[in-house]
Amino acid sequence: MSKQFQFKLVLLGESAVGKSSLVLRFVKDQFDDYRESTIGAAFLTQTVTLEDQTTVKFEIWDTAGQERYKSLAPMYYRNANCAVVVYDITQSTSLDKAKTWIRELQRQADPNIVIALCGNKTDLAARRQVSQEEAQKYAEEEGLMWGETSAKTGEGVSEIFTAIAKKLPLTAPAPKTTARGAPGSSGRGVDLNKQPTAGQNDACNC
Repeated sequence: MSKQFQFKLVLLGESAVGKSSLVLRFVKDQFDDYRESTIGAAFLTQTVTLEDQTTVKFEIWDTAGQERYKSLAPMYYRNANCAVVVYDITQSTSLDKAKTWIRELQRQADPNIVIALCGNKTDLAARRQVSQEEAQKYAEEEGLMWGETSAKTGEGVSEIFTAIAKKLPLTAPAPKTTARGAPGSSGRGVDLNKQPTAGQNDACNC
């Protein structure tokens, strides 16, 4: 019987870096040139099936990037199992903003949270301001996953979410029989089969 997990994922980053477009590409394989800014946060779900037939269902909170919504962010990343912090490779200031979000997550989110730094808009590589080397070096120093994507072409999008899915079940502790709250409410991955599996307590450097 294949293992099934459910995780809460939050997207963070400056306004207009393409968070909503990334989610739309991942969930519906669509791209819209004229997406309006997210107000507050949007909620979507998507399931990834890994090679060993483990299924990982993401409950995705796509947060608004505008400064006036920043105070709402902790409500979404609290108890999140994973975060994708997005920057725009054509805007070096967006990487600075991403680093601010990462520091906040490291201080205030669940200590076991898996964080992926994601450089979006590779289709605009001719206007690149953030080199792969710079972003990758920062990610390695902070123990983050890193990848580049184009929500417009779809390049790298499923890969980054699949990489997170592969990392997550290994960090989820075996479910406790007493946990009867809403899925993910404890901030831990929920094994939907309720059967502890070997390897879930392995130490992880994430």
